[in-house]
Amino acid sequence: MRIVLLGAPGAGKGTQAKKLVEKYGIPQVSTGDLLRAAVAAGTPLGKEAKAVMDKGELVPDSIVLGMMEERMKQDDMEKGYILDGFPRNTKQAEALDAMLAKLNMPLTAALSVDVPFEDLMKRLTGRRTCKSCGQMFNVYFSPSKAEGICDKCGAALFQRDDDKEETIKKRLEVYSASTAPLIDYYKGKGILKSVSGTGSIDGIFGEVCAQLGLK
Repeated sequence: MRIVLLGAPGAGKGTQAKKLVEKYGIPQVSTGDLLRAAVAAGTPLGKEAKAVMDKGELVPDSIVLGMMEERMKQDDMEKGYILDGFPRNTKQAEALDAMLAKLNMPLTAALSVDVPFEDLMKRLTGRRTCKSCGQMFNVYFSPSKAEGICDKCGAALFQRDDDKEETIKKRLEVYSASTAPLIDYYKGKGILKSVSGTGSIDGIFGEVCAQLGLK
């Protein structure tokens, strides 16, 4: 299993990736985690990335791909991998394909977790977080028993700035403009699989496994 997960913010890809990791022991590769680890370890690529980030700039694809290539060469990758958060556009997808071909580790599937726009908005704008213990609720799907109060510790709940409607709309627009075209890219390569991201977590996971041909 060598897959890339696709889906808008709030689609639940991270949850499904975690379940795949737990059940099948396939490593999940998150570019954010790779960057943080490389910077913390002070690797040559980590130092390059830190210099760029210190200027407030985006880390270039060449550095991210270099880190991914180093990760792919580690022993635990032999049985497969789950990519989450990269590629974010078709240019990155082409560069990734070239790197994976060089390592003889091409993708076997691109799995898209599809959720309607209205549901994504409710999932993201409905989130409320406890100021004290960090417990999360959703005013639409899993509200606290008393409005604005955490069930767990009784502290106040708040809405994070990045969960506000205007911010969420912008994130979803950015996704549609740059990342959604990846659906067509992988469809053209004949490796796209799709599942509905609405329903129970376990139900969606069953469909994920079925689409990927896993038992």
